Amino acid sequence: MSSVSSISGITSSIDLGSTGSLQFQFAKLQLALAEASKNGAMDYIKQIEDSQAEQKKVSDMLQKARQLKADAAAKGDKEVTEMSVEMETYMKQNGLAIDQTGGDRLHNKDEWDVAITSLQSHLDKIGSNTQQLMVFVQDYMGQYNSYLQGGNSAIQQGNQTLAELAKVR
Repeated sequence: MSSVSSISGITSSIDLGSTGSLQFQFAKLQLALAEASKNGAMDYIKQIEDSQAEQKKVSDMLQKARQLKADAAAKGDKEVTEMSVEMETYMKQNGLAIDQTGGDRLHNKDEWDVAITSLQSHLDKIGSNTQQLMVFVQDYMGQYNSYLQGGNSAIQQGNQTLAELAKVR
């Protein structure tokens, strides 16, 4: 749906009564634009929620990988711990580096460094994307406030005009 058709759909749902005056028409447009900005912000907020859930998932995996590395190191230089199937699947699906030595999920402390570095880099990338989404939300909220103020101002001016006209009669 294009911006124009979504705004016209919103303007038809805003009822300011008889909108013969230019001020009320302008107010209706401002309120429609405010609604469109709010909807844009809500879309980004949903993306932020999803991104934060992804961050938690990766953070939990990173913590688990660090613990498995520590467990392998505590056993000795050549001892290994096993990466979970879930972690391996996630890392492969997201193109993250995994040490393939031995062709299995068993990793010694040095092999865990590859997974830990990859997970940390991925977590940082998700964090940066989340911050960018937050900037977009702030922009939309600024637009929302501006349009809402414009609509309110136009309604007040329209009411003043009507009051002046009522006095003249």
